[in-house]
Amino acid sequence: MPDSGVMTGDGPTDVFDMTDRVAVVTGGSRGLGREMVLAFAAHGADVVIASRKLDNCEQLAREVERSTGRRAMPCAYHAGKWDDSERLCDAVYDQFGKVDVLVNNAGMSPLYKSVDTITEELYDKVLDVNLKGPFRLSALVGTRMVAAGRGSIIFVSSTASQRPGPDELVYGAAKSGVNNLTHGLARTFGPAVRVNCIVPGPFLTDISKAWDLDAFTAGAEAGYALGRGGEPHEIVGAALYLASDASSYTTGALINVDGGPR
Repeated sequence: MPDSGVMTGDGPTDVFDMTDRVAVVTGGSRGLGREMVLAFAAHGADVVIASRKLDNCEQLAREVERSTGRRAMPCAYHAGKWDDSERLCDAVYDQFGKVDVLVNNAGMSPLYKSVDTITEELYDKVLDVNLKGPFRLSALVGTRMVAAGRGSIIFVSSTASQRPGPDELVYGAAKSGVNNLTHGLARTFGPAVRVNCIVPGPFLTDISKAWDLDAFTAGAEAGYALGRGGEPHEIVGAALYLASDASSYTTGALINVDGGPR
């Protein structure tokens, strides 16, 4: 990125350079997580791709190593299981000895017919994956980052945390908790570690295959300043900003990437 540098006393510097840093991305095998993994590796980082389906992680890891030459570690990880966070943390530090960037991207938002049909099992599962897992993994990795003297933690929330629709109430509540964690952990781990949050709106990832796209397109044209849903690669700018030294004076921030809802 030749035009991404800034002038310092020693000359131009690429503030988005992530050479030899280690970035862990949960939910990293597809969707927005996949785009972040590819972008981090393209900017010089070694990456850890963590997701429930190990074969998908392995496939992307091979692609990363082939296309960028960076190391890519696939790792099976279930964000809803408390002990999986410790296992993932230990595996990454055993392999790389450090974590520079942690992206808590894993999430789920199952459909339900009506609010009274939400079961306790569904409620607990949504809270576990979207809130409990990100908290536990961030607590473990963030503590080690503080000991190392630096690091960046990035949460991935949702505009459902700010304006929940009737079909995403539990998901929105969990993501509101993620917003709260962003502010709280920024103070807990600062000044050594920065903690920020990307708040995506509707993105046309593989999950959008279940949408009524004609209805969505009509709604987006009327309801969003940009008149469309986001393409997966359009998350990369915010992710690179928060992962790199470009955001060296940014912490505790919620950054909406949502097409400008009206």
